[in-house]
Amino acid sequence: MNIPENLFYTSEHEWIKIENDTAIIGITDFAQSELGDIIFLELPDLDSVFNAGDIFGTIEAVKTVSDLYMPLDGKITEVNGVLNDNPEKVNEDPYDEGWIVKIIIDKNATKDQLLDSKKYNQLIT
Repeated sequence: MNIPENLFYTSEHEWIKIENDTAIIGITDFAQSELGDIIFLELPDLDSVFNAGDIFGTIEAVKTVSDLYMPLDGKITEVNGVLNDNPEKVNEDPYDEGWIVKIIIDKNATKDQLLDSKKYNQLIT
């Protein structure tokens, strides 16, 4: 199972890459493997604002539909449009081409609830 050490994680299986006041968000390798073949994503509109824990979209696989949870307070600045026509990118490359959204992190957001790679690994094993 691929769990990059430079990322943060949530107990709902999202990953977060934080660069200054921006975060890139996707689902983990574990999550995509549990879901199976991903066939559709419902993604938020640009400039939508979410609090940590809010549902910001859904991900549909052949056998199930799962909610996507925002890991940090923030505003959507970019949505991975490639996923509209190629949702399988989440299965093939969840940490690179399969990213889902980018946000500007709210200045009052806290990272206390995020897991490092070791704690996430303990969660899934």
